[in-house]
Amino acid sequence: MNTIDVMHHGHRTLMQAIDGLEVGQWEVPGVVGVWSTKDVIAHLASFETILIDVLTSLQDEDAETPILDEFFGAGPAAFNDTQVALRAHHMPGVVLEEYETSVAQTLELARAVPQELFRRNGLLALYGDEYDLDDFIVYTFYGHKREHAAQIKLFRASQ
Repeated sequence: MNTIDVMHHGHRTLMQAIDGLEVGQWEVPGVVGVWSTKDVIAHLASFETILIDVLTSLQDEDAETPILDEFFGAGPAAFNDTQVALRAHHMPGVVLEEYETSVAQTLELARAVPQELFRRNGLLALYGDEYDLDDFIVYTFYGHKREHAAQIKLFRASQ
């Protein structure tokens, strides 16, 4: 598996889902529960910061990981609510820019990770001993983006 390619594909799928989205459509609720497309992108931007923490910690074991710690400490639901609320007052373009900047950073950090680390089971103790970094990225980021991209497409088709 080429994890960098997988990361690119997840990002590209999401970008295709929002391509041509008009300004007034970004904040219409109902894409995922009460979330709008902007909220979904805010949510995914916050998840990219989790991956930044993970990849940074692989390069520097003393690196602080505040977002990763918040995710595992607060739990996914509370983390999601907090992170989306932090971005609620931002314009859609600002939220999208944060997401895209974070994706670029994760790709840069991932390129610096030695290939053998992507396949080392138990590398991410909080994720589980039977999983490796490839699994974490595929399930938590690629699959996550594909799921939300499909929800955005379905919502747009219903409007």
